[in-house]
Amino acid sequence: MAIAKKIHGFMSQSSFIRKMFEEGIRLKEQYGAENVFDFSLGNPNIDPPGAVKARLCELASADIPGKHMYMPNAGLSETRAAVAAELSESRGVALTADQIVMTCGAGGALNVILKTILDPGDEVIMPAPFFVEYRFYADNAGGVSRVVPTREDFSLDLDAIGRAVNEKTKAVLINSPNNPTGKIFDEASIRGLAALLTECGKKIGHEIFLISDEPYSEIVYDGIQLPSVMKAYPHSFVASSYSKSLSLPGERIGYIAASPAMEGLEEVVGGLTLCNRILGFVNAPSFMQRAIAGLRGVKVDVDAYRRKRDLLCDGLKSVGYDIVKPDGAFYLFPRTPIPDDVRFTDALRKRRVLTVPGSGFCGPGHIRIAYCVDDATILGSIEGFGEALKEFR
Repeated sequence: MAIAKKIHGFMSQSSFIRKMFEEGIRLKEQYGAENVFDFSLGNPNIDPPGAVKARLCELASADIPGKHMYMPNAGLSETRAAVAAELSESRGVALTADQIVMTCGAGGALNVILKTILDPGDEVIMPAPFFVEYRFYADNAGGVSRVVPTREDFSLDLDAIGRAVNEKTKAVLINSPNNPTGKIFDEASIRGLAALLTECGKKIGHEIFLISDEPYSEIVYDGIQLPSVMKAYPHSFVASSYSKSLSLPGERIGYIAASPAMEGLEEVVGGLTLCNRILGFVNAPSFMQRAIAGLRGVKVDVDAYRRKRDLLCDGLKSVGYDIVKPDGAFYLFPRTPIPDDVRFTDALRKRRVLTVPGSGFCGPGHIRIAYCVDDATILGSIEGFGEALKEFR
C-alpha cells in the first residue's frame, strides 16, 4: 500500500461528503444542473456583503509599507485588536489582542488548539453528532476522540459527558450553532457544562478545557442569543472564522480566542502562537487579516438563510417528515424512516436529491441537508424527498 494504513482508514470514514459531491458533478453533467438538487456541501451561496468587496478593493490599491511581508506568528496586531474588541462586546468578556491568534480558518484554529493542549493519549470528549473531521483533528495532535450522545433534540446530555470524563480527559469540544443539526446549546446547558467540568477537573486533578467551535455564530435565527463559553468557564477557547459570517470560506481566515481568565494564559497563548507556525499553516493570509480589521460589524444577510430554512422545513413537513427546526447555521438533520441512513440517501440520490448520511457525523438514522442553496433547488427537491419517504413507509 502506497499510503499509511491509518490514512487509508480515515479516507473511508470521511468519504460520504466527498462521494456525494462527486456524484453531484456526474448527475449534473447527465441531467443538467437545474434537474439535480444538491444539498451535500455546506458552501455558502450568498455573496459576501458589498462592504467586503469595497474593503478588498481599497486594500488592493492602497500603498501600505510591508503589505505582503511576514508578520508576527499570532497575526497582525491591528487585526487581533479588532477581533478582540468585537468579541469583548459580543461575548461579554474583556479581551485584548494578546488573547487572539489569527489562523487559517476555524479548522486551522482547532488544530492549533489541540496541538497546543494535548499530550499523546489525552482524550477529547465530542458530543455527537459533530463535524466529521473533529476526530482527525484530535488524532493529528496524538489525541483520542471520546464520542458521547446528545439528547433527542440534539441538546447536550451532561450526564453522558460526566460519565465519559476520566483521568485522561483533556478537553470537551462543542460546536454551536451545530453542524450538522443547527442546534444552539442554550445558556443553561453551557452553565451546566461549565459547572460539570469544574467539578470533574477537581476530581481528576487537572483542568478540562472547553473548546467551542463557532464559525456559524452569526447565523442565528428567531432572536436566539448565543451563550458565551468564555463568560461561563475560565478554561475555554473559541475557534471561529469568517467563512460563513462573510461568505468567505475560500479565503481561510479565522482566529482563536483564549479566555482571559484562563490559568497559565501567557504560556497557553505562547503555545498557540508556536503551533500556528509549526503545523504548516504558517499564519493566516496577511491580505485577509488587513481586510477583516476594517469590517467590524459587517455580516451576510442572515434573514436570507432563515427564509431558506423555513422554505425547506415547510416543504418537508408537507410531505411527512418529522424535523427539529434548526436554531442557526444552514443545516437540517431529519430522522430517516429506516435505521439505514446510507440506504435512504441512496433512495434520494435515485431521485437526484443529494444529501449526506448522518452516520458520517456520528448521527446514524438521520441525513444532513445543507440548505445554503438557491430557492429553486429547495422547491424542486420536495417531490423527490416525498417519494423517497413513501418508499419506506
